[in-house]
Amino acid sequence: MKRCLFVDDSNVVRKVARRILSGSDMLVMEASTGSEAIDACATEMPDIIVIDGALPDMPTDMVIRRIRALETPVRPRIAVCLVELDISAIMRAKRAGADDYLLKPFDRSQLLARFRNLEAA
Repeated sequence: MKRCLFVDDSNVVRKVARRILSGSDMLVMEASTGSEAIDACATEMPDIIVIDGALPDMPTDMVIRRIRALETPVRPRIAVCLVELDISAIMRAKRAGADDYLLKPFDRSQLLARFRNLEAA
């Protein structure tokens, strides 16, 4: 079973993502801040991480860099989740180590398609 960490300060967004992904052979973990995400990854690195593009405690690219710096045999696929198509935010995230992006609001088919892409890469 694949493990996913969904990082978003919105409880509603995390709940929707959990509901969509839990039925797709995915164990979904949640974090509401960048610090919580880094701590969760240090304890048990997930296979896929989706990080909100605007976290309350630190910039998303810093979270990605700190996760990438952790010593672990698992190299997770990371996607940044944005509310609008912002090329500069996508490029900052990619330079920090993100693999992909997705846009909010997402629906079931969009989220599952993005996860298939992340798993295949």
